[in-house]
Amino acid sequence: MPALPTLFATQQASELPLHEQLVRTLRGAILAGHLPQHSRLPASRMLAGDLGVSRSTVELAYGRLEAEGYLVRKVGAGSFVALAAVCPAPRPPQSAAGLSRRGQEMAAGGACHDTPHVGTSFASSQPDSRLFPHALWGRLMQQQWRQQGERWMNYGDPQGLPELRAAISSYLVQSRGVVCEPDQILILTSSQQGILLATQLLIDTGDTVWVEDPGYPGARTAMESAGARVHPVPVDGEGLNPLGQHPAPRLIYTTPAHQYPLGVPMSLTRRMALLREAERHGAWILEDDYDGEYQYDQRPLPALQGLDNQGRVIYVGTFSKVLFGSLRLAYLVLPRPLMSAFCQARAAFDGHSNQLQQAVTADFIRAGHFATHLRQSRLIYQSRRDLLLAELASHCPQLTPIHSGAGLQCAVLLPAGGETRWTNPANARGIGLRPLGQFYLGEPNLEGWLLGFGALDNQTLRQLCRQLGNLMKSS
Repeated sequence: MPALPTLFATQQASELPLHEQLVRTLRGAILAGHLPQHSRLPASRMLAGDLGVSRSTVELAYGRLEAEGYLVRKVGAGSFVALAAVCPAPRPPQSAAGLSRRGQEMAAGGACHDTPHVGTSFASSQPDSRLFPHALWGRLMQQQWRQQGERWMNYGDPQGLPELRAAISSYLVQSRGVVCEPDQILILTSSQQGILLATQLLIDTGDTVWVEDPGYPGARTAMESAGARVHPVPVDGEGLNPLGQHPAPRLIYTTPAHQYPLGVPMSLTRRMALLREAERHGAWILEDDYDGEYQYDQRPLPALQGLDNQGRVIYVGTFSKVLFGSLRLAYLVLPRPLMSAFCQARAAFDGHSNQLQQAVTADFIRAGHFATHLRQSRLIYQSRRDLLLAELASHCPQLTPIHSGAGLQCAVLLPAGGETRWTNPANARGIGLRPLGQFYLGEPNLEGWLLGFGALDNQTLRQLCRQLGNLMKSS
């Protein structure tokens, strides 16, 4: 048995009271088997002298452990350990030990990664937080807290704040061509949560899901974790091509407004063909309106959901790109027959989104601040897009932009072997290149990079393009 003074010495620097430190030391020694069952502990006076503490400190600790069932104290006989060790001997940790098959797939999905420092490289597709009206947002938050602070401290409706659902509905009908009412909107924490909900509720193990190839890795991870057979459908200049030899799907995931990562919008012809295929197979369509708010060169086509007269499209939207990422507010527009089940599942997973942030976002939209911010930031992002294309043409003539009419990032094509040749050396210099190859599920047929420009000021954009151009010329 280890000497108790040695065990206790490791706790002396703690801010806890001495008797609490002694309780934790003795409890841990009992559970670890260092103090075997029925072993006799030193008398309180003797242990106090050995530890350099008062006898009352030891008595408090012994009394507490007796009350918890760890010790038995017998008058005239002493204090004895009542429990056998319950903790097994330590062993080296095993990776993913005990995880289910679904857990192992999610752990291998790579969703948790280092967040790139925004504003210094091409690695991030986040908006520029410097453009956001921080002071205005703060005033709206203070106003809501003063007027209804107690309301926002309580639990809320899992479907979301009615005021926010009404504001989102009005915006989507006017600006995105979505056909919906407030009662069809479900407020979420993120668009990824919406994808997870859809996969959990609409897919059974073994069902086939179509995903764009190349496409958003987070969607593939969610669908694989639900046990789906993920089938890659090629993307070309008109977006996802549903016409071909593909297995019948249960769910189709697509980003028609601004395909991720290539940036191409889905043509009207393809949209109608996709709706017909969904109807033919009895499949659901999950429309992720990724970066749909930032259209630069032409008016965007209405959302796929607005063309659907069969109630097969679920529309996913988020505020992370148009407001700020840490807001953690997104939403689904659901066919009415699905609403009850999705609300129940949303409540089971995490209840509801932050009440106060929902209220402030609703005020921000209804007062016209959202439209103003979107209009102003869109002009700035368009100018940065234009500068990026000009600088790439000047310094990196080997690169060919694919389609840059929307969004906060631009995909560029490389000559054969370019990804292997230049990606690692560039990233070692902090340029932050994301190879297109990492977005493919099948065999990549394009080589290139995804360049995020939204959070980069003009000086940083020019500097990164010059650095990349010098590297490509010298190697």
